[in-house]
Amino acid sequence: MVACSRIIIVEGRYDKTKLSSLVQAQIIPCHGFGIYKDIQRRDFIKKMAAQYGAVILTDSDVAGFQLRSYLKNLLQGLDVLDCFIPDIYGKERRKARPGKEGKLGVEGVPAPILIQALRDCGALLPADVRAPTPQGPPVTRLTLYNLGLYGSADSAALRQKLQKKLDLPENLSPKALTQVLARQFDSRQLEELVGDLVRAAL
Repeated sequence: MVACSRIIIVEGRYDKTKLSSLVQAQIIPCHGFGIYKDIQRRDFIKKMAAQYGAVILTDSDVAGFQLRSYLKNLLQGLDVLDCFIPDIYGKERRKARPGKEGKLGVEGVPAPILIQALRDCGALLPADVRAPTPQGPPVTRLTLYNLGLYGSADSAALRQKLQKKLDLPENLSPKALTQVLARQFDSRQLEELVGDLVRAAL
């Protein structure tokens, strides 16, 4: 079992049950959109996030991103990490049919992928093995523009290839994608990776 000193905010109790078997941390479900009307839960989450820092881990569907956006606004100015799970299609064991978009939620994602997602966003304690910190020039929005990930006719397709290669969800905003890439790569490493994708498509 790995450890996280931050609180981890998830959508529901099944997500909490899944994570509790993998991560030693305080895991707080926001009960989906129920958080909108639950003043006590909002206040508790803000208090805990202010004290310990937070990780937001929601599903990779549209509803999950909507909830993530709400939570980020709620916790604006605090130390918050975004943790993203990849788009994996299927259905959770307890459900009769897949969700609206056909994607697995946090509860259905295999354990090694969840641990890797937490590792990639920098949420695990230093005692755990983590991805090396980028050493070269940092990745910025300008970096992504210069590499053709924004601003050209083929940018959307290239971004999708990159996100698929890195097991990132398709619904990432430009700002979120930049932040994720900056945690994992410096600009030279990203240039090499994008170059490999471009060459593979020729």
